[in-house]
Amino acid sequence: MSAVSIDGGGAPIGTPARTVGYWAGVGRRLRRDKVALACALVLAAIFAPYVAPADPSKGAILKRLQPIGSEGFPLGSDELGRDMLSRLIFGGRLSLMMGISPVALALVIGSLLGIVAGFVGGRVNTVIMRTVDVFFAFPSVLLAVAISGALGAGIANAMLALTIVFIPPIARVAESVTTQVRSLDFVEAARASGAGAWTVIRVHILGNVLGPIFVYATSLVSVSMILAAGLSFLGLGTKPPDPEWGLMLNTLRTAIYTQPWVAALPGAMIFMVSISFNLLSDGLRSAMDVQR
Repeated sequence: MSAVSIDGGGAPIGTPARTVGYWAGVGRRLRRDKVALACALVLAAIFAPYVAPADPSKGAILKRLQPIGSEGFPLGSDELGRDMLSRLIFGGRLSLMMGISPVALALVIGSLLGIVAGFVGGRVNTVIMRTVDVFFAFPSVLLAVAISGALGAGIANAMLALTIVFIPPIARVAESVTTQVRSLDFVEAARASGAGAWTVIRVHILGNVLGPIFVYATSLVSVSMILAAGLSFLGLGTKPPDPEWGLMLNTLRTAIYTQPWVAALPGAMIFMVSISFNLLSDGLRSAMDVQR
């Protein structure tokens, strides 16, 4: 019978340790981050039809502008007598969609442009990045308003305007990290072994640059939600009667003197969700830090 030696920790000597992949480790560290998980619960707005107490579009003029805590209206009612709690819950779905979708589209397009520019370099880098720099000459708010105003009011046009606004910063971050990774030894070794450009990007570049790009894009979601709410407030985004927090701020601005707490609820929701996504971005940054 062959004996198996046991080390001090109780594990057989010579037994290979089970390795954990990078993304599995990220998920494990993120699950331990209670702040990030608590902030992610904001996405519960996707279950609005199951948790909203009333129809967000059904109103009663006789019950308009009810204060917070009124019977049948836990958070009061708006200028048309519609339940504010239900409209805030359903408005969260639309606000989250207008905040996340442009960033997701910009993440794909901006990452592609930045990685190509950073890996290829030379004239390709110059053409792409100088074009990107043109958009940096305009403040993001004014650029979003100008593009949305030129395209016309509507959710699709507002999301397209926000996507165009967020492509340049994501492309800049992608180009920066790709340029750093391109000069590392393992990339040079892959090139020397005869690997093609697509293989080097897919195998060696993407795994090292997607983490920082994704964390940065997550931090832009809060900015996107604020800009989307601003466009809706100006009449360039969501149209009535759809519940959206920015549009609700616009319609309730005349009630600021009679029911200030009710009128401030959409702004408070925008603030809380924006802070939550910033904290979620910090949690992702900590989870993806392999040195911790």
